[in-house]
Amino acid sequence: MDTANNSSKNNLFQKIWLFMLGIGPGIFCIGYTIGTGSVTSMAKAGSQFGMQLLWVLVLSCIFSWILMEAYGRYAVITGQTSIYSFKTKLKGGKVIAYLVVGGIILAQWNSLSGILGLSANAIYEMVILFFPSLSGDSYWPVLGIAILLILLMYSLLWVGQYSFFEKVLIVFVTIMGISFIISMFVVLPDPAQMVRGLVPSIPEVSGGKLLVAAFVGTTMAAPTFVVRPLLMKGKGWGPEQTGEQSKDALTSAVLMLIINLSIMAAATGALYAEGKTIEKVMDMVYTLEPVAGKFAVALFMTGALSAGLSSVFPILMVAPLLVADYKEGELDTQSLRFKVLTGVACLVGLTVPILGANPIYAQILTQVAAVFVLPLVIACILYLINQQELMGRHKAGFWLNLGLVAALIFACLVSYTGYLALSELI
Repeated sequence: MDTANNSSKNNLFQKIWLFMLGIGPGIFCIGYTIGTGSVTSMAKAGSQFGMQLLWVLVLSCIFSWILMEAYGRYAVITGQTSIYSFKTKLKGGKVIAYLVVGGIILAQWNSLSGILGLSANAIYEMVILFFPSLSGDSYWPVLGIAILLILLMYSLLWVGQYSFFEKVLIVFVTIMGISFIISMFVVLPDPAQMVRGLVPSIPEVSGGKLLVAAFVGTTMAAPTFVVRPLLMKGKGWGPEQTGEQSKDALTSAVLMLIINLSIMAAATGALYAEGKTIEKVMDMVYTLEPVAGKFAVALFMTGALSAGLSSVFPILMVAPLLVADYKEGELDTQSLRFKVLTGVACLVGLTVPILGANPIYAQILTQVAAVFVLPLVIACILYLINQQELMGRHKAGFWLNLGLVAALIFACLVSYTGYLALSELI
């Protein structure tokens, strides 16, 4: 009997593992879009505004799906990558390629520093939660944890196999998803509040516009789409995988929606009704504890930590991926360039822990800054995927074009909103 139960459990875990492996490139997309910065934005919005910004999240995930489908279809049909195609097939392509590569690397490296600081703090706060006697000056413990984390991630990158990177991310993303979903059900908000959150509105308070732009910057993240063709090439996907890439795009977009929704709902259910707000993810430890208990809080923080680690891994890779894409459109994880650029990213990532700075506000600003390159990224693929000589019968049809145009309009409106939000801060 026990053998039968164990066998069924093993089969279940095996099915989950095979399912996650089936959405390999999508796992990297989730890694780029859901990090501690995303957790911060969702948790802060949930605690401050309830589910009011749910409509922004839903629209961002829908448009992310459309863009992943467009970039993925272009990749499997043409066998070509994003930046290399921008450079060789667009008028003024070199300038466009420089803008996209520079904008993404700058935003991602800035984000990395905040993510590493938040992840190190999350580990420290979880230890203090269960062992209060260890509390004291947090600077050196947090810095030590940050150094150990980045060394561990860098050492994993030296393995240099795409399939290995996929498996590591699958572990982090699975832990993150399960942790946040369980946390949501512990403190589930009123379903009617979720329905009201689908009606578009912007909170009429200071910082409302900033959070809207940050939501889009962290969910419709430009590297999610731009890097996708290179990852597909690394996985060996071609025209015969057209159906698989469509499934991959849809599944990863649904997972992004579910995980982000669970974070926002957990913060809404535990804090919004109590009138409590948070400024950083670690505040969840102290504000959730009376409602959910220590172990539920530890579960949430485990999700937050997994979100951070699942983002650190692909962000370290973003510069060598984009530079390789620009030069020859090939993914080479064994090259000296790959190891040097990931090493530089590691050093940049340690900036916030070394300075002992609070990375929250800067990270939200980084997410806002990311929306400004988004319209350019959408416009480029809109042009490329409609070229008959490149796409043949697979070129974009009415519905995909409609989705891309709607995504472009949405991105332009959000960029303007981000500009207004930053103007209010100056």
